[in-house]
Amino acid sequence: MPVCIRRNIAYIAVQFPKSGAEMLFKGRLGDELSTEDGYQAMQLCALNVLAHIGNSIGFEKVLGINHLEITYQAAEGWDEAPKVADGASDLLVSVLGDKGIHSRNIFGVEKLPKNFSVGLTCSLTIAD
Repeated sequence: MPVCIRRNIAYIAVQFPKSGAEMLFKGRLGDELSTEDGYQAMQLCALNVLAHIGNSIGFEKVLGINHLEITYQAAEGWDEAPKVADGASDLLVSVLGDKGIHSRNIFGVEKLPKNFSVGLTCSLTIAD
Protein backbone atom coordinates (compact mmCIF):
# COMPACT_ATOMS: atom_id res chain seq x y z
CA MET A 1 0.00 0.00 0.00
CA PRO A 2 1.56 3.32 -1.00
CA VAL A 3 -0.62 5.32 1.45
CA CYS A 4 -1.20 4.50 5.11
CA ILE A 5 -3.49 6.66 7.24
CA ARG A 6 -3.36 6.62 11.05
CA ARG A 7 -5.93 8.97 12.57
CA ASN A 8 -5.19 12.28 10.89
CA ILE A 9 -1.65 11.54 9.69
CA ALA A 10 -1.07 10.07 6.23
CA TYR A 11 2.22 8.45 5.28
CA ILE A 12 3.17 8.03 1.64
CA ALA A 13 5.67 5.27 0.90
CA VAL A 14 8.87 6.03 -0.94
CA GLN A 15 8.33 7.46 -4.39
CA PHE A 16 10.95 7.21 -7.09
CA PRO A 17 11.32 9.25 -10.29
CA LYS A 18 8.88 7.22 -12.37
CA SER A 19 6.40 8.31 -14.98
CA GLY A 20 3.89 5.49 -15.40
CA ALA A 21 6.00 2.38 -15.91
CA GLU A 22 8.99 4.40 -17.16
CA MET A 23 11.89 4.54 -14.69
CA LEU A 24 13.79 7.82 -15.08
CA PHE A 25 16.86 9.54 -13.58
CA LYS A 26 18.85 6.40 -12.85
CA GLY A 27 22.45 6.59 -11.71
CA ARG A 28 24.60 8.53 -9.28
CA LEU A 29 24.35 12.25 -8.79
CA GLY A 30 27.64 13.90 -9.63
CA ASP A 31 28.52 11.05 -11.97
CA GLU A 32 25.88 9.96 -14.54
CA LEU A 33 23.51 12.73 -13.42
CA SER A 34 23.93 16.42 -12.69
CA THR A 35 22.56 18.34 -9.73
CA GLU A 36 19.91 19.81 -12.07
CA ASP A 37 18.93 16.27 -13.10
CA GLY A 38 18.54 15.45 -9.42
CA TYR A 39 16.35 18.52 -8.90
CA GLN A 40 14.09 17.38 -11.75
CA ALA A 41 14.06 13.83 -10.39
CA MET A 42 12.89 15.12 -7.01
CA GLN A 43 10.17 17.15 -8.72
CA LEU A 44 8.94 13.95 -10.37
CA CYS A 45 8.96 12.16 -7.00
CA ALA A 46 6.90 15.02 -5.53
CA LEU A 47 4.46 14.80 -8.44
CA ASN A 48 4.01 11.11 -7.61
CA VAL A 49 3.33 12.05 -3.96
CA LEU A 50 0.72 14.56 -5.16
CA ALA A 51 -0.87 11.90 -7.36
CA HIS A 52 -1.26 9.62 -4.33
CA ILE A 53 -2.77 12.48 -2.34
CA GLY A 54 -5.24 13.16 -5.14
CA ASN A 55 -6.14 9.50 -5.64
CA SER A 56 -6.21 8.26 -2.03
CA ILE A 57 -6.90 11.26 0.20
CA GLY A 58 -8.19 14.30 -1.70
CA PHE A 59 -6.53 17.70 -1.73
CA GLU A 60 -9.46 19.25 0.14
CA LYS A 61 -8.50 17.17 3.20
CA VAL A 62 -4.83 18.24 3.30
CA LEU A 63 -4.06 20.44 6.29
CA GLY A 64 -0.32 20.40 5.61
CA ILE A 65 2.76 18.46 4.60
CA ASN A 66 4.65 17.54 7.76
CA HIS A 67 7.95 16.01 6.78
CA LEU A 68 9.94 14.74 3.81
CA GLU A 69 12.62 12.07 3.92
CA ILE A 70 14.86 12.32 0.92
CA THR A 71 17.38 9.66 -0.06
CA TYR A 72 19.93 9.89 -2.83
CA GLN A 73 22.89 8.03 -4.26
CA ALA A 74 25.87 10.07 -5.39
CA ALA A 75 29.44 9.91 -6.55
CA GLU A 76 32.14 10.32 -3.94
CA GLY A 77 32.76 13.99 -3.22
CA TRP A 78 29.42 15.24 -4.59
CA ASP A 79 27.85 17.52 -1.96
CA GLU A 80 24.80 19.33 -3.37
CA ALA A 81 22.00 17.31 -1.79
CA PRO A 82 20.04 20.33 -0.46
CA LYS A 83 19.80 21.73 -4.01
CA VAL A 84 18.37 18.41 -5.19
CA ALA A 85 15.96 18.22 -2.24
CA ASP A 86 14.70 21.68 -3.19
CA GLY A 87 13.10 20.08 -6.27
CA ALA A 88 10.49 18.41 -4.05
CA SER A 89 10.21 21.26 -1.55
CA ASP A 90 9.78 23.94 -4.21
CA LEU A 91 7.10 21.95 -6.05
CA LEU A 92 5.08 21.13 -2.93
CA VAL A 93 5.06 24.76 -1.78
CA SER A 94 4.22 25.92 -5.31
CA VAL A 95 1.22 23.58 -5.54
CA LEU A 96 0.00 23.66 -1.92
CA GLY A 97 1.07 27.13 -0.78
CA ASP A 98 1.57 27.37 2.99
CA LYS A 99 0.21 23.82 3.37
CA GLY A 100 3.29 22.64 1.49
CA ILE A 101 5.79 23.99 4.04
CA HIS A 102 7.57 21.11 5.79
CA SER A 103 10.68 19.87 7.57
CA ARG A 104 12.98 17.40 5.85
CA ASN A 105 15.85 14.97 6.30
CA ILE A 106 18.32 14.25 3.53
CA PHE A 107 20.27 10.98 3.52
CA GLY A 108 22.96 9.76 1.17
CA VAL A 109 22.87 6.00 0.66
CA GLU A 110 25.12 3.52 -1.08
CA LYS A 111 22.42 2.13 -3.38
CA LEU A 112 18.76 2.72 -4.16
CA PRO A 113 16.48 0.11 -5.79
CA LYS A 114 16.66 -0.15 -9.59
CA ASN A 115 19.59 2.31 -9.51
CA PHE A 116 17.25 5.30 -8.98
CA SER A 117 19.15 8.48 -8.12
CA VAL A 118 16.65 9.70 -5.51
CA GLY A 119 13.65 8.67 -3.42
CA LEU A 120 11.05 10.64 -1.46
CA THR A 121 8.89 9.65 1.52
CA CYS A 122 6.26 12.02 2.88
CA SER A 123 3.95 12.49 5.86
CA LEU A 124 1.05 14.91 6.02
CA THR A 125 -1.76 15.93 8.32
CA ILE A 126 -5.30 15.51 7.00
CA ALA A 127 -8.70 16.60 8.23
CA ASP A 128 -10.90 13.99 9.92
